[in-house]
Amino acid sequence: MSEKHATLTIEGQNYQLPLIKGSEGDKAVDIRSLLKETGYITLDSGYMNTGSCSSAITFLDGQKGILNYRGYAIEELAERCSFVEVAYLLLIGELPTREELNNFRSLMAEHALIHEDMIHFFDHFPPNAPPMSILSTMVNSLCNYYPELNSNSDEALLSIGARLLSKIRTIAAFSYKKSVGHPLIYPRYDLSYCGNFVNMMFDKPVKPYVVLPEVVATLNKLLILHADHEQNCSTSTVRLVGSAGVNLYASISAGISALWGPLHGGANSAVVEMLEGIHRDNNDFGKYIKKAKDPNDPFRLSGFGHRVYKTFDPRAKIIKRACEQTLKALNVDDPLLEIAEKLEEIARNDEYFIKRNLYPNVDFYSGIIYRAMGIPTNMFTVMFAMGRLPGWISHWQEMMQDTKDRKIGRPRQIYTGPVKRDFVPIHERV
Repeated sequence: MSEKHATLTIEGQNYQLPLIKGSEGDKAVDIRSLLKETGYITLDSGYMNTGSCSSAITFLDGQKGILNYRGYAIEELAERCSFVEVAYLLLIGELPTREELNNFRSLMAEHALIHEDMIHFFDHFPPNAPPMSILSTMVNSLCNYYPELNSNSDEALLSIGARLLSKIRTIAAFSYKKSVGHPLIYPRYDLSYCGNFVNMMFDKPVKPYVVLPEVVATLNKLLILHADHEQNCSTSTVRLVGSAGVNLYASISAGISALWGPLHGGANSAVVEMLEGIHRDNNDFGKYIKKAKDPNDPFRLSGFGHRVYKTFDPRAKIIKRACEQTLKALNVDDPLLEIAEKLEEIARNDEYFIKRNLYPNVDFYSGIIYRAMGIPTNMFTVMFAMGRLPGWISHWQEMMQDTKDRKIGRPRQIYTGPVKRDFVPIHERV
């Protein structure tokens, strides 16, 4: 416990609350004894100022635009690592040696298949079922076929992580194939994690798919940038559900459902829809900028601003470069890229957006990349879930191992309903 305290005065009485400081300098007032000592709770809609846990996984500084996984800068990881390396880092806490990485990859390749009985599940979803709905259901069902992965021991973590990371990729690709009525393509031992995914997505018996290194490199980068982001809505959901002692599969399934929300994982598809709308409107940027500034207009510029970042999202800079490079490498001429760059230029030089810290975020360019790869809009959030999975697993495991401070999540409320009323029998009610 910290030696420094904050003094809180309530109804003339002083209370000493410990001050806590994290390894990167983030600060907190420890209020865990507040209700017991004072009879008061805090009210914090959206938990904007409330820390739910201590964590050693990810650090971000929204004022400076910093994002680190286990102490490593996101810029270095995205440029120099594969997604599998970063997944290992998040799960174990250290970057793998070559031997550790090869063993991890072998483990993932070995467990890439899902039980054949589960494949029949896909036949019973409606043809237009949202892929995120399928993904959440299928992940939850895994516990029935692989109950041995319910352990939360240190020894089991690597095996659990490898299997779940590999199987969710297969489920995601299968859900897409079922949605378009194509035969399933099984994972191959000779392909990388990302190479396997795009091959399972796009290979056909009548038209073999060529796995391009440029696509694999970009997909690795996109998944790395989404691998974790501190206590966001879906990660907090995984922790909250897991705090009840729920198994990993059910916790991850809940996280997928939270990510499905348009305000969380659905933002990049909203960006594409917005850019398409501007394109159909003859690129009338002035019209949309005016609409965005009008407080009486519900229109908002999708892909601008962030709940945490008050400067440029560091992931957005990386994704913008990757977008330009990927479209060039694939010889794709997408008018939406030019529209996005022009919109960014206008917003970054407009006092209205500068004053409100409305900079492009991670979602602004990612959808354009997925389009270039041939990934449809309804799969964008599935891609987000694939990337975020190692972060979810790591946070679930960290919470389970925190035997000292772990408690079942149970937020409080301020009741604003009727005060106690006398019961009226039904024959007397008018």
